[in-house]
Amino acid sequence: MATPDKNFDRHQAEQTDLLSFANSPEDDDHDGLTFEIIEEERTHEGSKVRSKGIYLFPNMITTAALLCGFYSIIASTGGQFEKAVYAIFLAALFDGLDGRVARWTNAQSAFGEQFDSLSDMISFGVAPAILAYSWILSPLGRVGLACAFIFTACAAFRLARFNVQIAVVDKRYFIGLASPLAALVVASGIWVGIDNPSKIDISILGWKIVYAILVVIAGLLMVSNVRYFSFKEMDRKRVPFVIMLPVVLILIGIVYDIPLGLFFVGIIYAASGIVSAVTARAKKPVINNDVTT
Repeated sequence: MATPDKNFDRHQAEQTDLLSFANSPEDDDHDGLTFEIIEEERTHEGSKVRSKGIYLFPNMITTAALLCGFYSIIASTGGQFEKAVYAIFLAALFDGLDGRVARWTNAQSAFGEQFDSLSDMISFGVAPAILAYSWILSPLGRVGLACAFIFTACAAFRLARFNVQIAVVDKRYFIGLASPLAALVVASGIWVGIDNPSKIDISILGWKIVYAILVVIAGLLMVSNVRYFSFKEMDRKRVPFVIMLPVVLILIGIVYDIPLGLFFVGIIYAASGIVSAVTARAKKPVINNDVTT
């Protein structure tokens, strides 16, 4: 049986533990009165350090991409489809810039990675689907709604898979079509339709089906295991001078008809992964398991 003195000593110890917990630095960081980001990072020596705050410039660029995606949604619902397309392209430009700024300034962080994925979900998962649905798929009713949702769901799956595999995949390649590129394929295809109303009459059922198929295929390519060259290793890498020739031809084609040029570049890139996968599978040696006696 515990004596009163022992009960008092135990009570004092519990109070001391509570006071030390209440006065811990971790508790000060989350006092409910501040807006702060606390991250736990590892140094080159492997020790853990706690960091406050965020890197300004890459996260500011990511916020600009998020704003573009949000504006695209608003423009689509308001019938301003051309502005919605422009906003998606601008979001893609900012998305390509924020990662490079983070690498160049050594300002990469776990918060930045997660914020970038959430921004991508809005700009390249939700915005293109709403644009496609508002512009051409809504007359298809539930079928059009399903096609638009497939694209959004596939973008979410692709981004979630990218986050969990970010440390184990070859950075030279994307596994599945990257969500910004899938969004650009859909947006540029819609831009072609907006720019050529006499040739692409969206009141015709056939064109509605064509765009529904485009949206679904772009979504499925995002969650496929097809490998696409990421161009991340090209930033500081020398290439043969002859590479400039097709680059110049592509630029000339894009300038001649910007919507059509961008759409065909996107289609060629999306098809390149499929062709590479089929070619690689065809080159695999066939193992003959037959045993002769």
